[in-house]
Amino acid sequence: MSDNKTIPSELKTTGVLTAKGVKVTEKSSIDVLSQRGYGTTENNVFTLAFFEALYLLDKEMLEVKDEKGEEVDFQALLQAYEKTDQNAWVNYLVYRDLRSRGYVVREGFGEGIDFRMYERGAYGKDTAPYLILSTQEGKPVPIGDLTRALQRSQSQKKELILAVMNRRGEIVYYSISQLTFK
Repeated sequence: MSDNKTIPSELKTTGVLTAKGVKVTEKSSIDVLSQRGYGTTENNVFTLAFFEALYLLDKEMLEVKDEKGEEVDFQALLQAYEKTDQNAWVNYLVYRDLRSRGYVVREGFGEGIDFRMYERGAYGKDTAPYLILSTQEGKPVPIGDLTRALQRSQSQKKELILAVMNRRGEIVYYSISQLTFK
């Protein structure tokens, strides 16, 4: 008898490229991906965000096809993502780095918040304690954007983390908090 909570070590699924990400229709794959903290379901359609699809494609756990059924490679998928987000490469690298460290990372909710990050083992049990704002070294971040993101994180009692991709492509993380004088 198989334990239905067991997640296969090697998941290989196929998805179709859409304007919003990669649509997956195979039910067993959807269940496994959801349990691992990937994708969202909207109107009975399960979609992987572009950064999730890039990560899974890179890990050889996903094959992406276009509407004609032709295979989409990593570069073509990244170009599709760049059409929707000018910060696509940085967001992907931050996502990949956090996932490789064992965190479950979910899409942010606007206002400069790129991601929500869960403690290891806490996904599905608790809310995300961290909000991630991504940028690259040398690219100015308007103080108003930073202030709004900080206010949003504080109002939700979450810690704001600034993820900066340096010139060598490494990600450095900074905790952001409000300076108060007594």
